[in-house]
Amino acid sequence: MDKQPTVVFRNVGQVYFPQTRVECHYSLTSDHQWSSSDWIGIFEMGRSSLKQYYTYTWALVPEDYTEGTSADCCALFHACYLPRPSSVEYQFVYVNKMGDVCACSRPFTFCAPKPLEELETLKEEQDQDDGEEELLLVIPRAQLLQSRLEECLKKQMHLQQALDMSTKEIENEKDKSRKARMEWDSEREAMKEEIAELRDNLRHTCEMLNHMEGIHQDVKYSQEHMTSELGKLLTDKAENQQQIKGLENDIKLLTDREKERNMDLERLKDRMKKMSSQMKHDEEKRKCLQVENEAAQAEAQRVQERLEDSEHLAENLRRELRELGTRQANTHSELHQARMHMAQLTLQLSEENLVFREERANWALDRETNKHAAETDKRKLQELSCEVQRKEEWLQEERMEREKLELELRRERENNQVLLSDAKRELQELQATLRMVHNQREEQQRERQDLVNYICQLEQQLRIVPKSNSNGNIPTSTSPGSSSEDEEEASSASTRSICSPLFLSTHLEWPNRSEVPAETQSESKEETQASATQ
Repeated sequence: MDKQPTVVFRNVGQVYFPQTRVECHYSLTSDHQWSSSDWIGIFEMGRSSLKQYYTYTWALVPEDYTEGTSADCCALFHACYLPRPSSVEYQFVYVNKMGDVCACSRPFTFCAPKPLEELETLKEEQDQDDGEEELLLVIPRAQLLQSRLEECLKKQMHLQQALDMSTKEIENEKDKSRKARMEWDSEREAMKEEIAELRDNLRHTCEMLNHMEGIHQDVKYSQEHMTSELGKLLTDKAENQQQIKGLENDIKLLTDREKERNMDLERLKDRMKKMSSQMKHDEEKRKCLQVENEAAQAEAQRVQERLEDSEHLAENLRRELRELGTRQANTHSELHQARMHMAQLTLQLSEENLVFREERANWALDRETNKHAAETDKRKLQELSCEVQRKEEWLQEERMEREKLELELRRERENNQVLLSDAKRELQELQATLRMVHNQREEQQRERQDLVNYICQLEQQLRIVPKSNSNGNIPTSTSPGSSSEDEEEASSASTRSICSPLFLSTHLEWPNRSEVPAETQSESKEETQASATQ
């Protein structure tokens, strides 16, 4: 079976004129899922893909449209986008956001109106200052028919809306009448039931009146018994008030203890601040802070013990409050029973004795006083319960603060441990560097000692060289003064050669060579020979 289309095109003509706009009327069924991406295109018959559209427009819906309902819609194609007149057949195609074709219209064509047969003349009256004039308008018949068709469609839409409104109103009136009928039936049944109950009550009252004649003698005894019970209730009430006062005193004591605990916590906070400031300075202060931390932990344990004691006291108070609530419930039930019994007695004896009426009035006054007292007791109990809840909340807040303090202490300890580990590691590194420096200094001292020894050897060798020269052949023409001068120049040259940077560099490069003194000796001999030849 073919799937039914979710969109239906309506009032599709066989011929359209491209000089006027084209209206495309279509209806959306309740099964259609409309989207703002839906569009309607004009395609040639025999299309092979959706890209072969001539023009398109977006598929619009009314403002009050809701998904899952049917609606009548209209799309406009302006004249400037329409195809030219020809014999080619076109059709409307509705495409949803997924690119699926939802509906296709029947084929139609675009043609131009004939010049004489398709023209119509219209008379239009125009008002002027003095009179009226008639104007003759010549328009195409297609445009005239199109305008009349639009007017008819608008009228049809208005009529359809009016029909929908009238059907809705009729349905609402039917629902209202149905509801009114059901309410009237229920009220009638309720009235029947009330009448039956009233008859039963009347019969029961007659029987009770007959039975009350025999109960009249036991009324006095029951009245005395009720007065004794009222006295007992009053005594119980006084005892309950005393217990409530005791509980209030206990609560005051608890508040004082809580204030003391707050002061202790503030002191602990101050101590913690002092400890955090002292831990930044020196390790000795850190040790003192550790001692104070131990003391603070001991105090925190004491505070915890105090909190546990306060929790035990709060539990005891809760138990006492529960017992008071049970007692109060029992007293309320007894009072309710007594009220019911006394009301029956007063109704039975109202017509027989005026004195009993006065006693009933006094009893009513006592009952009101008891009511007020019970209400006050209720209020006090509610206030006590509220105070207990506040104390519990305060205890929870104290526990949270204590946990926060413990976390801060743990973090500070961890930070201190990290700092200590870092300091130890830095000390170890400094010790290692000091050892390296010490070793380097020892090596430098050794090198200096070697240099000093080597210099001493060189000096000794240089001292031996002039002695050998003086023992050789010396010319007779030289004077002793000149020889002394030559010795001084040689010694100065030798000292200069020793102190020169080249000498030091050669010594640093070859400090362990044994041939260096011989070479220096040969060089010194050659210098002396050159000076002698000169």
